[in-house]
Amino acid sequence: MSYTPIPPTMSRQNFGSLSVQISSSQTEGPLQPLEGINVTIKGISPTGESTILSQLTTNSVGQTEDIVLEAPPVELSLDQTNTQMPYSTYRVETSSPNYVDAVVDGTQIFANTRSIQPITLQPTNNSTTPNTTGARGSLLSRQLFENIVIGPATLYGDYPEKIPEAPIKAITPGSGFIVLDSVIVPEIIIVHTGSPNDNSAPNYTVPFTDYIANVASSEIYPTWPTETIRANIIAIVSFTLNRVYTEWYRNQGKSFTITNSTAYDHAFFYGRNLFDSIVNITADVFDTYIKRPNVTQPLLSQYCDGQKSSCPNWMTQWGSKSLGDQGYSAEEILRYFYGDITLDTAPEVEGNPESYPGSPLTIGSSGSAVRTIQTQLNRISNNYPLIPKVAVTGNYDEATAEAVRTFQNIFNLTSDGIVGKSTWYQISRIYVAVTKLAELG
Repeated sequence: MSYTPIPPTMSRQNFGSLSVQISSSQTEGPLQPLEGINVTIKGISPTGESTILSQLTTNSVGQTEDIVLEAPPVELSLDQTNTQMPYSTYRVETSSPNYVDAVVDGTQIFANTRSIQPITLQPTNNSTTPNTTGARGSLLSRQLFENIVIGPATLYGDYPEKIPEAPIKAITPGSGFIVLDSVIVPEIIIVHTGSPNDNSAPNYTVPFTDYIANVASSEIYPTWPTETIRANIIAIVSFTLNRVYTEWYRNQGKSFTITNSTAYDHAFFYGRNLFDSIVNITADVFDTYIKRPNVTQPLLSQYCDGQKSSCPNWMTQWGSKSLGDQGYSAEEILRYFYGDITLDTAPEVEGNPESYPGSPLTIGSSGSAVRTIQTQLNRISNNYPLIPKVAVTGNYDEATAEAVRTFQNIFNLTSDGIVGKSTWYQISRIYVAVTKLAELG
């Protein structure tokens, strides 16, 4: 993987930023932030020579400070006729005496965009059998370091085109085909990193929202209009929930939910960096899907890029970008391509103790939902001590708002101190995760 230097003729005002976030290797998710991990950011020349650009250390919540890095002009990622790589790539290395060192090649930086590079480290004293089906799914045991390679964005790289499928699966009584009773957002997705019949490829167990953000960061550009990004993420969610609802691969005797083959599903790169704009929108629409009138099944919302390939009756990614430029809303973009559809919300989010109360919690709110948030934040603060403890009163005061803002900063959400749907479910997810961690300990 190489880093493309900024040519002298290019504006020096083209920069993006990067924060590295490091946690320990646990089977139940990103639970334990690691303080004091040394992080080195490098540029790699076309000849393979490396240049150290920054050396950082993680803080008490496992994060480095944001650093500014060069990137190509933002216009390159907005022009569908452009053939140049519209982002720069960097190498991220970790060093610690107590954890297996990691090297991430290909961290992508877009102009005017904040990138988040999550890294999960495994203790150096781990001597168990290599794991290819658990949360990490990587062959780490007894290795000196882990090497993660992030592939090119699908709009820039060369990937197989999607093999067309029926957007609504025909399920007839007596066929032996089993579906779920209702549309459910699962707690985790098991991703097979190869084509469906490649039995040698490893599986990764990934939290659902992390999977969606990973796919969106791989398949669209974070510099696009907000409503375009929203439309594409909803399409990704709907496609994924179709695979979940129909138990598509499990009905074929497979042990996974979905693959990372673009011929069958979506691109997914274990350990890739995510983009702040995409993470925020994903947190807001992770349970929103597309449906046809009088059909329970989520639409298998297939799409193509619209530049290198065409796909009548599907959404084109560059076409959605053009509509976003014209002021179309996400729902209008999706209707333009998929026709007679509505957007619905999954009635159940698996693994959450309580559902979102339906309206945001802010200063002046009161009741059991506020008490729930205060209780969960206090438990989370045991693992993330920057989050201040609050009195569990059921009244949403300034102290609660400050604890919420700190939580939002740590988990890359809009820091407004308001518990909307995205913040509610993220607090719930992290609360469940740290509680499980305590039980394992």
